[in-house]
Amino acid sequence: MGMIELQPATDADYPEIVALTNRAFRDTGPQASWNVEDIIEGERINLSLLRDDVAIPGAHLLIWRDASGEHLGHVRLDAGADGAWFLGILTVRPDRQDAGLGRTLLAACEDWVRARGGQRIAMTVIHQRETLIAWYVRRGYVVTGQTKPFPYDDTRFGRPTQAGLYFDVLEKDLGA
Repeated sequence: MGMIELQPATDADYPEIVALTNRAFRDTGPQASWNVEDIIEGERINLSLLRDDVAIPGAHLLIWRDASGEHLGHVRLDAGADGAWFLGILTVRPDRQDAGLGRTLLAACEDWVRARGGQRIAMTVIHQRETLIAWYVRRGYVVTGQTKPFPYDDTRFGRPTQAGLYFDVLEKDLGA
């Protein structure tokens, strides 16, 4: 797959972004992604949360469409201090994951951040999602040893089905 162009998402894109994110992260049906968060029930995101996320200064919600206009994926990238950016809700169509969409979108995110002077990307991944962490490690991300607590008292992002969840912080130096 060649170079892709990420476009800023508009309000009109938000319902589609919410639907695809929930499908990719929480759908447990026959078309479920290998990436599904089966340790959390309920919505991953809704319109209200998405609007709150993109209202944060420095937040960029980007969408990837193919030449026909089909929504293939999206990502949120937040500019931080000292050339550090935060990556969130990297999402691709679950029914097309085996086509390398995730790798392609991640590489495009890294290029997009570099083009804006970014020097590194950080993200958080639930510690228990070992397969997903390994996927990012294969793409040059490092588990930093830093952790963040899971928001058990905030059900806006779903209801965890087990105790002991927390986030690992992963980071990649974009100069490497």
